[in-house]
Amino acid sequence: MKHYTKQQLALRNGQDRPEIWVAYKGIIYDVSISKLWKKGMHYEHWAGQDLTDELADAPHTEKVFEKFMAIGQLT
Repeated sequence: MKHYTKQQLALRNGQDRPEIWVAYKGIIYDVSISKLWKKGMHYEHWAGQDLTDELADAPHTEKVFEKFMAIGQLT
């Protein structure tokens, strides 16, 4: 799996490039196909970030990431 830095992840925020990526527990997921992540925002969460610490406040579990393709590791 390819490795990406936080800076590279931040560029995939749905604003600067067409990719919409988020990280969770060191894995980067492409959430571009989700209608809930259009324009890089999902409720109060922004794409291009590590959402590991924010999941506790979500109404869903980490199983939500099973819907998306893991495309890399956050280094």
